[in-house]
Amino acid sequence: MAIKQLSIFVENKTGSLVKCTEILAEAGVDLRAMSIADTRDFGILRIIVNNTYAAVTALKDNGFVVNMTDVVGCVMTDKPGAAGELFAALSEAGIGIKYMYAFAGKKEAYAILRVDDNTLCEKVLLEKGVKLLTPDRL
Repeated sequence: MAIKQLSIFVENKTGSLVKCTEILAEAGVDLRAMSIADTRDFGILRIIVNNTYAAVTALKDNGFVVNMTDVVGCVMTDKPGAAGELFAALSEAGIGIKYMYAFAGKKEAYAILRVDDNTLCEKVLLEKGVKLLTPDRL
Protein backbone atom coordinates (compact mmCIF):
# COMPACT_ATOMS: atom_id res chain seq x y z
CA MET A 1 0.00 0.00 0.00
CA ALA A 2 1.53 3.26 -1.12
CA ILE A 3 2.44 5.96 1.36
CA LYS A 4 2.09 9.61 0.38
CA GLN A 5 5.36 11.50 0.66
CA LEU A 6 5.65 15.26 0.30
CA SER A 7 8.70 16.85 -1.29
CA ILE A 8 9.10 20.50 -0.34
CA PHE A 9 11.57 22.81 -1.99
CA VAL A 10 13.25 24.99 0.63
CA GLU A 11 15.85 27.69 0.28
CA ASN A 12 19.33 26.57 1.20
CA LYS A 13 19.69 29.12 3.99
CA THR A 14 19.48 29.24 7.74
CA GLY A 15 15.92 29.35 9.04
CA SER A 16 14.16 27.77 6.07
CA LEU A 17 13.43 24.54 7.92
CA VAL A 18 12.21 26.48 10.94
CA LYS A 19 9.59 28.29 8.86
CA CYS A 20 8.45 25.08 7.18
CA THR A 21 8.11 23.11 10.41
CA GLU A 22 6.36 26.00 12.19
CA ILE A 23 3.76 26.13 9.41
CA LEU A 24 3.18 22.39 9.76
CA ALA A 25 2.90 22.63 13.54
CA GLU A 26 0.40 25.50 13.31
CA ALA A 27 -1.69 23.35 10.94
CA GLY A 28 -1.65 20.50 13.48
CA VAL A 29 0.45 18.29 11.21
CA ASP A 30 2.66 15.67 12.86
CA LEU A 31 5.85 14.53 11.12
CA ARG A 32 6.24 10.75 10.85
CA ALA A 33 9.44 10.54 8.79
CA MET A 34 11.78 13.11 7.30
CA SER A 35 14.79 13.39 5.03
CA ILE A 36 16.56 16.37 3.54
CA ALA A 37 18.94 16.58 0.61
CA ASP A 38 20.64 19.70 -0.57
CA THR A 39 21.90 21.19 -3.76
CA ARG A 40 23.83 24.40 -4.14
CA ASP A 41 20.76 26.65 -4.18
CA PHE A 42 17.93 24.75 -2.52
CA GLY A 43 17.08 21.75 -0.41
CA ILE A 44 14.47 19.09 -0.89
CA LEU A 45 12.71 18.22 2.33
CA ARG A 46 10.92 14.89 2.05
CA ILE A 47 8.34 14.19 4.72
CA ILE A 48 5.62 11.74 5.61
CA VAL A 49 2.94 13.23 7.81
CA ASN A 50 -0.26 12.26 9.61
CA ASN A 51 -2.43 14.61 7.52
CA THR A 52 -1.24 15.03 3.94
CA TYR A 53 -4.05 17.35 2.86
CA ALA A 54 -3.52 19.77 5.77
CA ALA A 55 0.24 19.79 5.16
CA VAL A 56 -0.03 20.49 1.42
CA THR A 57 -2.63 23.21 1.95
CA ALA A 58 -0.69 24.98 4.71
CA LEU A 59 2.63 24.85 2.87
CA LYS A 60 1.22 26.01 -0.48
CA ASP A 61 -0.74 28.79 1.23
CA ASN A 62 2.60 30.00 2.60
CA GLY A 63 4.43 29.98 -0.72
CA PHE A 64 6.19 26.62 -0.62
CA VAL A 65 6.43 24.42 -3.70
CA VAL A 66 5.18 20.95 -2.75
CA ASN A 67 5.03 17.72 -4.75
CA MET A 68 3.35 14.49 -3.66
CA THR A 69 4.85 11.10 -4.48
CA ASP A 70 3.82 7.56 -3.69
CA VAL A 71 6.56 5.64 -1.90
CA VAL A 72 6.85 2.15 -0.42
CA GLY A 73 7.49 1.68 3.27
CA CYS A 74 8.69 -1.57 4.77
CA VAL A 75 9.69 -3.09 8.08
CA MET A 76 13.03 -4.85 8.38
CA THR A 77 14.52 -6.86 11.18
CA ASP A 78 17.02 -4.66 12.98
CA LYS A 79 20.05 -6.89 12.39
CA PRO A 80 23.26 -6.75 10.36
CA GLY A 81 22.63 -7.61 6.71
CA ALA A 82 18.88 -6.89 6.67
CA ALA A 83 19.24 -3.93 4.32
CA GLY A 84 21.49 -5.92 2.01
CA GLU A 85 18.87 -8.69 1.80
CA LEU A 86 16.24 -6.12 0.91
CA PHE A 87 18.45 -4.56 -1.78
CA ALA A 88 19.30 -7.99 -3.22
CA ALA A 89 15.64 -8.99 -3.49
CA LEU A 90 14.77 -5.78 -5.32
CA SER A 91 17.82 -5.99 -7.57
CA GLU A 92 17.03 -9.59 -8.54
CA ALA A 93 13.55 -8.42 -9.59
CA GLY A 94 15.04 -5.61 -11.67
CA ILE A 95 13.71 -2.87 -9.39
CA GLY A 96 15.85 0.25 -9.18
CA ILE A 97 15.93 2.34 -6.04
CA LYS A 98 15.85 6.07 -6.81
CA TYR A 99 16.39 7.01 -3.17
CA MET A 100 15.54 5.81 0.30
CA TYR A 101 15.72 6.81 3.90
CA ALA A 102 15.55 4.61 6.94
CA PHE A 103 15.12 4.83 10.68
CA ALA A 104 15.25 2.38 13.56
CA GLY A 105 12.64 1.64 16.18
CA LYS A 106 13.15 -0.37 19.35
CA LYS A 107 12.98 -3.81 17.71
CA GLU A 108 12.59 -3.09 14.00
CA ALA A 109 14.02 -0.87 11.31
CA TYR A 110 11.91 0.96 8.76
CA ALA A 111 12.73 2.01 5.22
CA ILE A 112 10.98 4.40 2.87
CA LEU A 113 11.76 3.57 -0.75
CA ARG A 114 11.24 5.52 -3.95
CA VAL A 115 11.44 2.90 -6.69
CA ASP A 116 10.73 2.49 -10.39
CA ASP A 117 7.61 0.37 -9.85
CA ASN A 118 5.77 0.52 -6.50
CA THR A 119 3.39 -2.34 -7.31
CA LEU A 120 6.16 -4.74 -8.28
CA CYS A 121 8.27 -3.64 -5.30
CA GLU A 122 5.44 -4.37 -2.88
CA LYS A 123 4.82 -7.77 -4.51
CA VAL A 124 8.51 -8.75 -4.27
CA LEU A 125 8.78 -7.62 -0.65
CA LEU A 126 5.65 -9.51 0.38
CA GLU A 127 6.91 -12.66 -1.39
CA LYS A 128 10.16 -12.35 0.61
CA GLY A 129 8.19 -12.06 3.85
CA VAL A 130 8.90 -8.36 4.36
CA LYS A 131 6.11 -6.47 6.09
CA LEU A 132 4.88 -3.33 4.38
CA LEU A 133 4.27 -0.12 6.26
CA THR A 134 0.82 1.32 5.87
CA PRO A 135 -0.01 5.00 6.34
CA ASP A 136 -1.90 4.26 9.55
CA ARG A 137 1.06 2.33 11.00
CA LEU A 138 3.30 5.36 10.64
